[in-house]
Amino acid sequence: MPITLKKLRQDQSATAFTAAIVAILAGYGGPLAIVIQAAQAGQLSNELTTSMLWALCVTFGLAGFVLSYKTRAPIITAWSTPGAAFLISALPGLPYNQAIAGFIVASLVIFLIAMSGAFDAVMNKIPKTIAAALLAGILFRFGINTFTELGIDTPLMLTMLTTYLIGKRFFTRYAVLAVLIVGCVYVFGVEGNAVPHVPLHLAVPVFTMPEFSIAAILNIGLPLALVTLTGQQMTGIAVLRASGYDAQQTPAKPLVAFTSFLSLITAPFGNFGINLAAITAAICTEKESHADPARRYIAGLWCGLFSLILGSFAGVLVLFFLGLPKALITILAGLALLGAIMNGLTNAMNTQHSAPEREAALITFMTCASGVTLLNLGSAFWGIILGCAAYMILTQFKKKL
Repeated sequence: MPITLKKLRQDQSATAFTAAIVAILAGYGGPLAIVIQAAQAGQLSNELTTSMLWALCVTFGLAGFVLSYKTRAPIITAWSTPGAAFLISALPGLPYNQAIAGFIVASLVIFLIAMSGAFDAVMNKIPKTIAAALLAGILFRFGINTFTELGIDTPLMLTMLTTYLIGKRFFTRYAVLAVLIVGCVYVFGVEGNAVPHVPLHLAVPVFTMPEFSIAAILNIGLPLALVTLTGQQMTGIAVLRASGYDAQQTPAKPLVAFTSFLSLITAPFGNFGINLAAITAAICTEKESHADPARRYIAGLWCGLFSLILGSFAGVLVLFFLGLPKALITILAGLALLGAIMNGLTNAMNTQHSAPEREAALITFMTCASGVTLLNLGSAFWGIILGCAAYMILTQFKKKL
């Protein structure tokens, strides 16, 4: 039954509101820098970059608000951060209209898997070690580029890295936000860079006609779908389950289907994929949001509303971040991904997996991290192919002998 205004007022709480603000700050701090870097790698204009951010923010704001309202659970959505990191290496290899076609394919694949009810079955078919290694391999090269700044802009790198480490030690949730603030203080206060002047204005979405090609499907569409499913949607569901929201209250099918459908219809505007959030979701799904799990959905409503507002002014965010020194963006984005890289490597190489499984995962990781291009197909595609082939040979064939 619909939520009445009286019920909304009763369920409101300062803790849920605060949790939503923290989640938004954490979600936009480092991950936004990754989206901006992806756009820069693809040499997108300011207008196309703004349209991309508008499509992402507005759709995941809408998805979070609607799903939180429907389920009475804090459903926090976000863009695919691993997907954005993947695009940093994938976008330069294709014209943007073909990349748009890849976005459509990725969202369509996820939507069909969700609607078929085969989400869990499909995920179970992909070896967890391969999926984890794929994610780690895609992000690894990106992380390496971050630490090259140590030899280029040593003071800035050491300042931001020290802030990150102190933040992770004493206030984990705010670590990346602290890095952004300290980094800005350093480049504007110590180095004397000019603060970007950005007039307040509404974002204008730009439609790009997709051009479908085999390269777009194999280099962007399928790897992006796999990264989003395994790196985001699966972990998003896991966070909900760990917080006590069961499959009856928050079934995976409508959650994954709705987010992928919104991604699909807005892909021509630059939406490469929204999904269930994991790290930021944990901020709103735990008891810090509210002692009563039944009242934590308020945080999801606030997150959705904040994202809709920010998306409407996406151009302001884009121009501000583009006005920041490139080194600051590179370091900020890389530090924001350290946790994801660590988790991917840990899950891929965990000793609970057999040695053959880990070796197949290593092949996947090294292939993805190499950045190899063969037959116009990128490293993510070949990482999946070689890793799965190695897994089959090392595990399945051995059982039959």
